[in-house]
Amino acid sequence: MPKLFQMMRGYSKEQFGKDVVAGVIVAIIALPLSIALALASGVSPEQGIYTAIVAGFVIALLGGSSVQISGPTAAFATIVAGIVATKGMNGLITATILAGLILILMGVFKFGALIKFIPYTIVTGFTSGIAVTIVIGQVKDFLGLTFTHAPIETMEKLKECAETIGTINVTALLVGLVALAILIVWPKINAKIPPSLIAVIVTIVLVKGLKLEVNTIGSLYEISNKLPTPALPQIGLPLVKEVLPDAFTIAILAAIESLLSCVVSDGMVGDQHDPNTELIAQGAGNIASGLFGGIPATGAIARTAANVKNGGRTPVAGMVHAVVLLLVLVVLMPYAALIPMPTIAAVLFMVAYNMCGWREVVHLVKTAPKSDIFVLLITFVLTVVFDLVVAIEIGLVLAAILFLKRMSDVADVKSWEYVETPQDGFTVVPKGTLVYEIEGPMFFAASEKFMRVSVDKNTRVVILRMRSVPAMDISAFRKLEEVYAECKKKHITLLLSHVAEQPRKMMEKSGFVEKVGEENFCANIQQALSRAETLCQKQERRK
Repeated sequence: MPKLFQMMRGYSKEQFGKDVVAGVIVAIIALPLSIALALASGVSPEQGIYTAIVAGFVIALLGGSSVQISGPTAAFATIVAGIVATKGMNGLITATILAGLILILMGVFKFGALIKFIPYTIVTGFTSGIAVTIVIGQVKDFLGLTFTHAPIETMEKLKECAETIGTINVTALLVGLVALAILIVWPKINAKIPPSLIAVIVTIVLVKGLKLEVNTIGSLYEISNKLPTPALPQIGLPLVKEVLPDAFTIAILAAIESLLSCVVSDGMVGDQHDPNTELIAQGAGNIASGLFGGIPATGAIARTAANVKNGGRTPVAGMVHAVVLLLVLVVLMPYAALIPMPTIAAVLFMVAYNMCGWREVVHLVKTAPKSDIFVLLITFVLTVVFDLVVAIEIGLVLAAILFLKRMSDVADVKSWEYVETPQDGFTVVPKGTLVYEIEGPMFFAASEKFMRVSVDKNTRVVILRMRSVPAMDISAFRKLEEVYAECKKKHITLLLSHVAEQPRKMMEKSGFVEKVGEENFCANIQQALSRAETLCQKQERRK
């Protein structure tokens, strides 16, 4: 059930007032951000507002978090810009709707908990990489450069900036520096009024009043204050196939970012979000955003934190934020044409700085194992040089391989030495018995280690102690069957001690328990040693 319906029980007028105030403040913060992120994504300014209105309202209405604020975020900027440049708006809308459907399926099949299996190093690496790509993408407007080409890729943009550095507009740079200074200093003066709003107002007055030669939104883009209206894209099978990889990227990134935001906000308000409900809501929000001409949306950590700090405690605040933005779109959107482009660049510089988490990166580099640092750096470099899809794919593969190597390193088979008499608490191993203790998960990367079971002509019983084996895969199980076959061939009895639940179920399902004999599965090592002694004595008597 969405959080909104749960929280309506006992909802008070006092809390409604707090939610309204928080929603208005968040809308003021979201306005310049939505415009800036839309421009960074290669779409028109109003499309960023459409996204915040439509997706923000739908996700708040249906979401699994009490305070989540959703809308366009910096994480999508480079992805969306690439889709728009190569596949057009129709491709972007199709990818956004498909991503929404994927998110809904993820929620329905309860994939919310699986997001935690994406390593923190990969999340940190691509987040920092996205921040760098945003900065590189805004250098042109911050310096007022005149490009001779229209580069799409990040490295192409960087090269173009270097080649056209001679076209720098000093006036644009000064306006950008003024905006940046306000964004840095203003929070120390007044924490309640958003610094981005002050920076926009001051630089509009500066550029307009002094008639400075600086590009504004209105000089580069057509501004519309029309209400968002639904329209179906022209969807065909070839286009679906073409944008499906992009849709998966958007869905995975939306899931990661929205659920991370939920976790952060849970800690701030002492609540517990429902990850699967949140994924379904994110899916519905993205479908609605695509149908109304918006861009991909997800939970926004900064706007969610602002909501909490200003008293928002229910999804009503997120819905109010969307309604306020709708009113702003109708009434004030024409004035957005006056915003200088260097100001937009400065706002995005701050967004990139806040999302890059450089302190966390430095901390990880100082404290994490070398393999984790390697994955982080590879993910970061691939995000900047290529794109997010390549970075996540290769990052996950590397992380999985390195994890398997670690597990393989800790997995081992150790033999117990024969002890004549019990001293200092040692356990007596009966004559003619070998005990091998298996440590760590038994899986394909470590399966060869489980063949280190060597016997001699005096061996009558082999005990495999498996108390430290939490899980087993089919590769390791095949090796275990080989060990049993070798023991049977040499007339040696195989005993298994302390078999955990998962390996035991696999053995039962395959008929291995019946083959070995239920009596040869012992609850603990003492029981196994006792049975081994009995078996050895029987064989001695037969002789």
